[in-house]
Amino acid sequence: MPKTKLPYLKHRIWNPRVEKMDREQLGQLQLERMVQTVQRAYDHVPFYRDRMDSIGMKPGDVRKLEDIAALPLTVKDDLRDAYPYRLFAAPMKDIIRIHASSGTTGLSTVVGYTRRDMLNWSECMARVITAAGVTKHDIVQISFGYGLFTGAFGLHQGMERVGASVVPLSSGNTERQVQIMRDFGVTALVGTPSYALHIAEVLEDSGLSADDLELRVGLFGAEASSEMLRKELEAKLQILATDNYGLSEVMGPGVSGECLAKCGMHINEDHFYPEIVNPETEEVLPPGYTGELVLTTITKEGIPLLRYRTHDLTRLITEPCVCGRTQWRMEKVTGRTDDMMIIRGVNVFPSQIEAVLLEIEGVEPQYELVLERVGALDQLEVRVEVTPDIFEGSMAHLVALEKKVRERVQSRCGITPIVSLVEPKSIQRSQGKAKRVIDKRAL
Repeated sequence: MPKTKLPYLKHRIWNPRVEKMDREQLGQLQLERMVQTVQRAYDHVPFYRDRMDSIGMKPGDVRKLEDIAALPLTVKDDLRDAYPYRLFAAPMKDIIRIHASSGTTGLSTVVGYTRRDMLNWSECMARVITAAGVTKHDIVQISFGYGLFTGAFGLHQGMERVGASVVPLSSGNTERQVQIMRDFGVTALVGTPSYALHIAEVLEDSGLSADDLELRVGLFGAEASSEMLRKELEAKLQILATDNYGLSEVMGPGVSGECLAKCGMHINEDHFYPEIVNPETEEVLPPGYTGELVLTTITKEGIPLLRYRTHDLTRLITEPCVCGRTQWRMEKVTGRTDDMMIIRGVNVFPSQIEAVLLEIEGVEPQYELVLERVGALDQLEVRVEVTPDIFEGSMAHLVALEKKVRERVQSRCGITPIVSLVEPKSIQRSQGKAKRVIDKRAL
């Protein structure tokens, strides 16, 4: 159970005027901002002007929110092709911050922020942070890597805006992470769920427990994770763990975030217009249907994006939330269309396998999925760590556990994997986004 020594975990709203706005009024605000954004993109970004001209569309054709669906989708390759600044809608003299992706699979995607963009970003982050229960009384350790990655800076400036004390530790040197957490009286942790899990391991290895910390809240993002992993984190660190969502191309973190009810992430709809589309047909789906999230920025000045494909699979939740916010929510991301593994014609997501593993006693939430081609057929190997007692136990227990993992994965996912049970702490830990899938088929 989450700690209760700090009694101010209750529903709080940073900006009630907007976050509790009447839906009709919010829709009108969205439309006004969308019209302005489309006009800005048409006037200042040749890519969008050419694209709209090619389909005979003018900015004035956007008369209601749904009209944006007439535009083609924007994809990450469009940003790479425009490297570095050709999608910018503001002159460089007005750009005060530049971020970029790592570019490990090609050219980086570069995003620029005007002063107003930065103010809007910190506003969105302040809402997400407040929804997660963080206040000016908290000491917050940021364990995201600082640099061109947007995660650390977004959370950092949002925390300062709400008045929290920020410890900008960055990622890595996990033993020091634990020491600082204890010595500084850290009450809130920011990072990826996989790295937070590693911190919990190091904490235990140090002879300490969550009772030795003041930690009560975790704000996690930057990678998809299962509900079971959340429960694992809450149990090991004795915290309330909340999800937040964003992506660098759109802004960074702050697109949406969970309140204490943990029933979906509230979208900052006055800054982002969400759609859910069928990832294959690109057809817009009604609220409640699962598909790919598409976002249109409606306040971005530096680099407005129209109908950007996130590749994240989720659904929109329109039912009222107990916290009082009226903004729609997005469900916890279940996976990415580009992370989906197709194995002998079966679609499998890493999150599905993670959920299976976390249900099985005797294995740890540390795993790798290795894909290889054997002859003409694809083969999946699930490499998962076992607990120390299982590793040191009898061979019969290991064989039985291996069989259980194989059968559970087969039942849940429709494929029969090779299962390799490996010793504790043998799988490399990530200090950022966990790399779960190793695809050797293309090597």
